[in-house]
Amino acid sequence: MIEQATVSLTPQALSQLQNLLAQENNPQLGLRVFVSGGGCSGLQYGMAFDDNIRPEDEVIVAEGVRVIVDEYSVQHIRGSEIDYVDSLMGAGFTVHNPNAVHSCSCGTSFDTGEDAGEAKACGCGH
Repeated sequence: MIEQATVSLTPQALSQLQNLLAQENNPQLGLRVFVSGGGCSGLQYGMAFDDNIRPEDEVIVAEGVRVIVDEYSVQHIRGSEIDYVDSLMGAGFTVHNPNAVHSCSCGTSFDTGEDAGEAKACGCGH
């Protein structure tokens, strides 16, 4: 059985990350993608530049860009795609997560359905 990649980057996200990382002038820097409790759907995504890789982290390298995912977050985002969207509503990175059974229109909050709880109303004002 082939294991599904933890995360992948669209060409737009890859290009944007290459530009941003080049500006930082730190070859050890990567994009840390993480999941934390909270948000209107139970879990929320976070992203930050990080040069501190821990032994339990999973590191994915795509054309020189390192994506770092901690051990807890891997289970929630495996198979996800990170995209960069530039629209009239604003620009930024977004996560397309096939594990999310419910997500909120704010784009940062989701639920994988593992808690078997009832569906929640979107509490982020959307």
